[in-house]
Amino acid sequence: MNHQTSADDEKRARLAAALRENLKRRKAQARARRADEAPAQEPAPQTQADLNRS
Repeated sequence: MNHQTSADDEKRARLAAALRENLKRRKAQARARRADEAPAQEPAPQTQADLNRS
């Protein structure tokens, strides 16, 4: 019985580590995507219609 519990604990630890690594990788990918998109998302210059609404 103890052997099974130990194996389950090891499996849980491996899965937890894999999930943490996956999350780190996904966060890094999301940060890279945001950094690539940031310059492309410059605010549009104000038009005369925008200025009239103020």
